[in-house]
Amino acid sequence: MPDLQLRQPTLDDVDELLAFELANRAFFERWINARAPAFYQPDAVADSILALQQGAASDHGYAFLILHQNAIVGRINLTAVERPYFNRATLGYRLAEYACGRGWASAAVARLQQYAFDVLGLWRLEAHVGQHNPASRAVLLRNGFAQYGHSEQSFCLHGQWHDMWHLACRAPGAPRLAAAPVGAAL
Repeated sequence: MPDLQLRQPTLDDVDELLAFELANRAFFERWINARAPAFYQPDAVADSILALQQGAASDHGYAFLILHQNAIVGRINLTAVERPYFNRATLGYRLAEYACGRGWASAAVARLQQYAFDVLGLWRLEAHVGQHNPASRAVLLRNGFAQYGHSEQSFCLHGQWHDMWHLACRAPGAPRLAAAPVGAAL
């Protein structure tokens, strides 16, 4: 597995995180809609980090920097944490353009899965990928995600509608419901 670390961002990361976002802005905007220009300011990045820290403190979401040789090469997060009955979250990630194709996304997803299941006690992770991004889908499939759905024309990017794949994986040992006996009354 590549030499990667995941760690939660702190205010000490503002300058490096802003530089990462600016250096990869055009690349990211091929896959997601553009952020407002105001995002690309040190104060906005600091506010974003504080919001991410609050999300973790309230168990609503968890954000991590992906580091290689102590440099930011990507971001990965769990959002929309739902407890107590679902114990699930939505996984998202992105890597710097130069970092793609090295196995780093797969390694980061594997590490975050382990954290989500072993530390956070989540039972299910979901991810939503535009069909215009098959490489991201392949990363998820390599990490045990399976497609559970497909939505047509559900994501508007640069004024064009795209289909989405919906994928999920379950924690090893997550509770499973027993199948209802054949002929059981409902």
